[in-house]
Amino acid sequence: MAVHIIPVNKLSGGALKGVIEEFISRCGTDYGAIEASLETSIRQVKAKLKSGSAVLVYDDETETTNIFPADDPVLKKLDEVVGQSNNKTS
Repeated sequence: MAVHIIPVNKLSGGALKGVIEEFISRCGTDYGAIEASLETSIRQVKAKLKSGSAVLVYDDETETTNIFPADDPVLKKLDEVVGQSNNKTS
């Protein structure tokens, strides 16, 4: 399993917006207490990515990009798996 954290500054503005729009549309209709417009949601997610409180993760196996909170336990597990793989190849 190969996953990669994609630095947002490596994407054009249009590509980043497209990734965010696709992610938001995939998330369904769980808007919380207040429903936000698509543009508001894009701005909020983009701000989190730019600040580093969220990260873009690309999965080679599924060929999908996801957005995770930077402190998500899933990312820690991925770091551990990658670290173990790197130790085996050294």
